[in-house]
Amino acid sequence: MKSIKTRELKDDAILDIKVNKTFYLMTKAALFHSFTGLHNPDIKPEEFVKSVISKEYKEMNDTERTFYTLTLLVGEIEKQASETKSFIEKEMSEEDLKKALNKQASNSNED
Repeated sequence: MKSIKTRELKDDAILDIKVNKTFYLMTKAALFHSFTGLHNPDIKPEEFVKSVISKEYKEMNDTERTFYTLTLLVGEIEKQASETKSFIEKEMSEEDLKKALNKQASNSNED
């Protein structure tokens, strides 16, 4: 049987990854898309998120794992952006936010 060489991070590796606005918005759009595919409209979004992230990773299905992973990634990006004062605060309706995320996702697919 032929072997294939792969790479994996060391257990103690911690990386500091540079992220631009486009990547951040693409990641948020992917998270939003993942959320809409998973979310049961009968449950409040906050309760749903808590129910998913309270599970053990090994107990999640693939879609929940994707949602959880993207949540952690967006959370870390936002934490670092807050620490470096890299945010611009704006107010918009939920519908406007949804439109903006969908537009960003569509634009990133064209690149």
